[in-house]
Amino acid sequence: MSFEPEKLGQSRSDLAEALRRERKRAGHTQTWLAKRCNMSQTKVSNIEGGKLTPTIVDVELILEALQAHGKLASEILALARTANTEWQDDWSSLRRGLDKKQNELSRLEGVTQEFRYFLPTMITGLLATPEYIRASVSRNSGDMSKTVAKKVERQRILLDDSKRFTFLLTEQAVRWPLVKPVAMAMQLDHLASVSRLPNVRLGVIPLGLTPIVETPLNVFTLYDRRLATVETGTGALILRDHRDVNAYREDFNRYEQHALFGDVCRARLSEWVEIFTRQRQ
Repeated sequence: MSFEPEKLGQSRSDLAEALRRERKRAGHTQTWLAKRCNMSQTKVSNIEGGKLTPTIVDVELILEALQAHGKLASEILALARTANTEWQDDWSSLRRGLDKKQNELSRLEGVTQEFRYFLPTMITGLLATPEYIRASVSRNSGDMSKTVAKKVERQRILLDDSKRFTFLLTEQAVRWPLVKPVAMAMQLDHLASVSRLPNVRLGVIPLGLTPIVETPLNVFTLYDRRLATVETGTGALILRDHRDVNAYREDFNRYEQHALFGDVCRARLSEWVEIFTRQRQ
């Protein structure tokens, strides 16, 4: 199935209609289906009404209960996969206001316990100094002060010891000169400080002579085991299909094997701080 962002919303209503039609074809009630799938009748009703997007596992359970197999089941599962993918384009975010996007991220972070960030291009907002954040949004028109303030405010979540964070940054991401050398030196010092938080693992993947066969393509973030966001040049994909999420978790685990952590990581950051410090002289 090709990816067409404009059809993602339609796939949810198509999925609801297909599941409702298949249940009626099989001659069963919502109550019967709910019992067979260990769901509430309300959940089945919301799925068929398009109010709730079912997970891939939900759909597989429903199809098995209805004994739907073959081409029809494959088509419904394809709809479910698309329905569990969301596209957020940058233009829509700009129209709504980037500070609104920060509110959405804050709500998502509030219900997540384990975070994994893979950062091959630049430093993420949770780890950034205010000056670095301002530079990162400077290409956008209008007053970005609210967005900068929201990004800084979101950093407080790093102090919540009930949550666990792992950040993987490539050397290119850490050393990309987004701001002046003195500000870059301060930014790298900040990374070293954050790496000392007890609930944070911060690793850098240095460039060197050791071959790394993995080929990173995108920034991505994993929220527990239920959701992955993948950033592109013009927006972000929100993936809820467990197969997609697991695939990115496996990628993350492979990248993690190449990263430096703890004192070794901080020593490397100190070396790069010295380089930026010399550049300002």
